Amino acid sequence: MTHELTPVILCGGSGTRLWPVSRKSYPKQFVDLVGDESLFRQAARRCSGPMFDRPVIVTNSDFRFIATQQLAEAGVDPGAVLIEPEARNTAPALLAAALLVARDDPERVILAAPSDHLILDQAAFRDTLARALPVARGGRVVTLGIVPTRPETGYGYLELDGDAAADCVPLARFVEKPPLDEAERMLASGRYLWNAGMFVYTAATLIALFEAHMPEMLALVRRAVDEGQPDLGFLRLAPGPWAACEDISIDHGIMEKADNLSVAPHRGDWSDLGGWEAIHQLGPQDASGTVATGPVTALDCAGSLLRADPDGPHLVGLGLRDVVAVTTPDAVLIADRSRAADLGSVVKTLRKAGLRQADTFRRDHRPWGFFETLILGDRFQVKRIVVDPGAKLSLQSHVHRAEHWVVVSGTAQVTVGDTVRLLPENQSVYVPLGAVHRLENPGKVPVELIEVQTGSYLGEDDITRYDDVYARSDDSGTA
Repeated sequence: MTHELTPVILCGGSGTRLWPVSRKSYPKQFVDLVGDESLFRQAARRCSGPMFDRPVIVTNSDFRFIATQQLAEAGVDPGAVLIEPEARNTAPALLAAALLVARDDPERVILAAPSDHLILDQAAFRDTLARALPVARGGRVVTLGIVPTRPETGYGYLELDGDAAADCVPLARFVEKPPLDEAERMLASGRYLWNAGMFVYTAATLIALFEAHMPEMLALVRRAVDEGQPDLGFLRLAPGPWAACEDISIDHGIMEKADNLSVAPHRGDWSDLGGWEAIHQLGPQDASGTVATGPVTALDCAGSLLRADPDGPHLVGLGLRDVVAVTTPDAVLIADRSRAADLGSVVKTLRKAGLRQADTFRRDHRPWGFFETLILGDRFQVKRIVVDPGAKLSLQSHVHRAEHWVVVSGTAQVTVGDTVRLLPENQSVYVPLGAVHRLENPGKVPVELIEVQTGSYLGEDDITRYDDVYARSDDSGTA
């Protein structure tokens, strides 16, 4: 099989269930949760090779540069990257991708996959897809069902109209997340699989389903794709028709109404990593059932998960029983393992209190690199800035603040007014309030600086851009 599938990888999400490691500004698919590679990079690699064509990525404006950087790190060249003007759930996202694919080949087979699931057995995954391919070519939608290993109450289920040992089985119905006694009954029956949220279909099949069940959305999304604008290699969907789309999942909008669904039982490993309990189950447990990751010392602990950020403080657990303890440089979570699934309400509480840690990290990823706030005080702020090789910040000015830059490593090219000069390690420069300036890295190694801001207002929106290679607007914040 050669290039028979076009992967459509969905790359959005709010990132609350694995707080504080995953947050709205940098959700779990971009984080190295299991192993030394992010879930998104793993998904991109998993959906590449002889079976697959170049993937279509559906993401949003905030994540577009993170996604393309991680694709490059994974060695995957995308066929297209669609930018959603706002989150409208999976139904319009998958339809937009299908309409784009159909421009070249309406009968092209698509794999619709989330970017935040963990699948380690690549051979089993490819085998499942190989069984789904001929059925999808015949005009059916094939959803991947996971053979359950326990009576799970956190997943939806697929009821089979046939033998679970078959290659593909007609779907009888979708089942919402059940109570424990119902989950136990379904597991014992052998006729139910977990719903993995992955589908295989031709572009024409999905478009026909929208025509039958959601024609208004089909018209709106078609306009959003047709009126979309190229933007630095991305296709930015038209915001007007997109905003008018219903916010609904593909399951509720289409799949639960369709009568041409089959299930391909996936007999390999799978996890949606939906919370800290899943991380604990998958982690390397010691003899007492404790998982320790990062700079951690666990003493007389049992059944616990201890995780510390490499850039944060050393975490010591003493005498802990069934506890989740997770540290980042700006937040600490300590919870009973039985309550770790309640983090959605925790994040809501933090948002209500106006705490920045609810949604954002100290480190802010940008298309040119990243910056992180080290100290924030009254009328001053200290940042660490890292600029990737060959990258440059926008030509800009600030109304309310001046800046002092000290190069820690590498060599920066600095523009202040009409003066352009190279700034090596241990050299500094002053950028007066209102001065037009730019920071660039012309070298082959990252440039690291310490920036000290002083002024009456230090907000990220105090920026006027005059030139930007990333085509960002003034409201997109720092540099």
